Amino acid sequence: MTHVPVLLNETLAALAPRPGRLVVDATFGGGGYSRALLDAGCRVIGIDRDPEAVARGRELAATTSRFTMLAGSFGALDRLLAGIGVTAVEGVVFDLGLSSFQLGAADRGFAFTRDGPLDMRMERRGPTAAELLARLDERELARIFRDYGEEPAARRIARAIVARRRDRPLTRTTELAELIARVTGGRHHHRHPATRTFQALRIAVNDELGELERGLEAALGVLVPGGRLAVVSFHSLEDRLVKRFIDRHAGRSAGASRHRPEPPRRRALLAPCGRRVIRPGAEEIARNPRARSARLRVARRLAPEEGETEPAGWRCAA
Repeated sequence: MTHVPVLLNETLAALAPRPGRLVVDATFGGGGYSRALLDAGCRVIGIDRDPEAVARGRELAATTSRFTMLAGSFGALDRLLAGIGVTAVEGVVFDLGLSSFQLGAADRGFAFTRDGPLDMRMERRGPTAAELLARLDERELARIFRDYGEEPAARRIARAIVARRRDRPLTRTTELAELIARVTGGRHHHRHPATRTFQALRIAVNDELGELERGLEAALGVLVPGGRLAVVSFHSLEDRLVKRFIDRHAGRSAGASRHRPEPPRRRALLAPCGRRVIRPGAEEIARNPRARSARLRVARRLAPEEGETEPAGWRCAA
């Protein structure tokens, strides 16, 4: 099985790789970004919390001295780097989607199209999706499906899950997918009705939004002035979080109105690069349908003097 990285050319252009530059691939996964960065002459540090991805990364590390693989969560990116004596890097890339390896392995429980245990754990540690479905009450399940999956039928799905588990627990991916299809009346807008619920469960099991918040702050802390941050996200919750993070550290205020004065601007630490959001083209989507929901946002770490003097809306220089 091979993993096709999404928006690869656009991400490489944004990171502006040069021979000798040190870049962190914070979500190693299938290794697509890492290999491309190595091909550009960079030194690369890969990070992943999935043991199978770590094993793939260590195989790559055995072939070149310019690649190092670290096991752990990108929310602790700064501490993982400090553990090998690295405190400054020139680029960090996050690819927040699942890898083809994860989606293709039925025993991981990420895909509703393959029958397997309702696991969904990235690290193979902690409560599984099945355990959450078995112990959370209807209100909490509905909140997860609504907040993390933006599922309109969240309450109906939660109610059906609670009713079903009185008879026997849900333990298989296809069982949950079939229950959701019955509750919601089948496929809507060319999307399987279980898509949003499976997304929500995966986010809850792995604390993905909390990890992303911690990871972005950690990346900001290790980027040198001029260093690039590139984030590829696949759903609106992630993209919104990334957008707000960049806006906040670019010194853009939120919430001002004619009735409320704009709060004092903080010193900017980031400059958004190019277009605010980059989407895959029709050709890439045709080659890789999973790319259709991808969004890339890029920012450059500012030097202290830039943050004090440069206005909002600047553009990055290569």
